[in-house]
Amino acid sequence: MDFSRRQLLGSALATAGATVFARPALAAGGSSMLFKKARAELERLGDTVVHRDIVGIADFSNPSRLRRFYLLDMVSGRASSLLVAHGRGSDPSHLGWVQRFSNEPDSNATSAGAYLTGNYYTGKHGRSMRLRGLDEGNSNAQVRAIVVHGAWYVSPDIIRQHGKLGRSEGCFAFAEADLDQVLARLGPGKLLLAGKL
Repeated sequence: MDFSRRQLLGSALATAGATVFARPALAAGGSSMLFKKARAELERLGDTVVHRDIVGIADFSNPSRLRRFYLLDMVSGRASSLLVAHGRGSDPSHLGWVQRFSNEPDSNATSAGAYLTGNYYTGKHGRSMRLRGLDEGNSNAQVRAIVVHGAWYVSPDIIRQHGKLGRSEGCFAFAEADLDQVLARLGPGKLLLAGKL
């Protein structure tokens, strides 16, 4: 089943009040560093990134219990932060921290680098968005089926119970309550960055 950007925007607006506009995982001045990184990557990638108004950044230098995924509004300068899970292959002991990145198929690890967001689709994880890796460190993203999707193991309740989020198989997994916002704001043709910033 396919769904439209209009449906996503409507859902995101309905849940917008639940989103916290904050930088809890950022030290003082961290937000400006993220915007600087986003601008540098947009310049490096040139016309590859069609829509440049919103950039997503996953800062995996932070533990999974913190809101470490940022939606940067490049026009207004505002940033919102969300929970995001990393791959089990990046954290084999399940400590809640990314210990390594991998681009290898079947590694179940998170890959570092720049991604171009792709089409929406409905798959085994429900509503999802395809990603294309743009760097050597994530060039196998499509082969590995690394996508954006929602997951039950990403929520404040999971953090309260376990002190960390669950792990994906390398995908960018978000709380089900946040997924509509992520899909609506970070639509096709935009930049998503992942790494330890």
